[in-house]
Amino acid sequence: RNEKEPPGPRPWPLLGNLMQLDLKRLFMSRKYGNIFTVYLGPNKVVVLAGFKTVKEALVGFAEEFGDRATPKILQDITQGHGIIFVNGETWKEMRRFALTTLRDFGMGKRLAEDKIVEECHYLIQEFEKHKGKPFDTTRLVNYATSNIISSIVYGSRFEYDDPRFKNMVARANENIQLSGSASVQLYNMFPRLFYWINNRKKIWRNASENVNDIQNLITGLKETLNPERCRGFVDRFLMQKRKEEDKQNLKTQYHEKNLIFSVASLFAAGTDTTAATIRWGLLFMVKYPDIQSKNRGLFEFESDLWKYSCTHRKNLPYTDAVIHETQRVANIIPLSIPHKTSRDVTFQGYFIKKVWYLLL
Repeated sequence: RNEKEPPGPRPWPLLGNLMQLDLKRLFMSRKYGNIFTVYLGPNKVVVLAGFKTVKEALVGFAEEFGDRATPKILQDITQGHGIIFVNGETWKEMRRFALTTLRDFGMGKRLAEDKIVEECHYLIQEFEKHKGKPFDTTRLVNYATSNIISSIVYGSRFEYDDPRFKNMVARANENIQLSGSASVQLYNMFPRLFYWINNRKKIWRNASENVNDIQNLITGLKETLNPERCRGFVDRFLMQKRKEEDKQNLKTQYHEKNLIFSVASLFAAGTDTTAATIRWGLLFMVKYPDIQSKNRGLFEFESDLWKYSCTHRKNLPYTDAVIHETQRVANIIPLSIPHKTSRDVTFQGYFIKKVWYLLL
């Protein structure tokens, strides 16, 4: 082809640019522009940098750049089921169903806000048990965010001392940490060479145990399913599954594996990221007590905190700015979920081949 491919540093044999990234990652876009190529081991990766470039790719070339690049460890676990790390018809149908159902159950509406306020009461009660002494907020904040998702997905929350709930949250958190480890990244790049690593085995074991717990929770909801009283995401999915079975639709996406991994995806996507953002917010309020005081000073009485909702957002510009600044500075996911091209595409003068990995 006559089109040029994105430029980039010369890769080393087998390792690619792994040894160079730590030193050069901050300067590559200055040298090569907003579109450049690096090799992560044997995998060729096109990096799109800058707001305008990423927006043009995801909006103007949504079909071409829309596929997910699934790491090998997640391919092993999900086997092409769920919402996040899947492509094609499964992704389209599960995403459509999830968005519609979550909206119906209050995401972005007053119903979800009421669940959040209710959970805040439980969280504060747990904080108060420490009577002002230092403690690690990680576990409790994770329980709170998980419970909000649980109330939408299952139709009810868990007690913080529920053993199954505690284990599910702990295993999910451990898997997120292990997924970023050097050994698991090596497995993703060279699965045949590094299949034996301990962290891969731990991730697989944690995921399998969580799948079993989710399956048991779904079974309990199935046994008490009432079409006249839909409790949450799982109920809605089970009712749609029955409709598809009645129509004898053999190609339906509404089957148990998609349900299990869709539920797992919702928790993975929403729990740790939200909890980490809240913990950063708490840290910033401690580090900058003057900003904390200004936020608290906006409310005449401490009890007034519970009277405020998203409808008051326009009247609280300072609080709104603090929340957005927390989200900006505490950059929880600096890189988007890895994508890959669904077809050959020429973008901003560069030729990008089908199934190349993309980092945005």
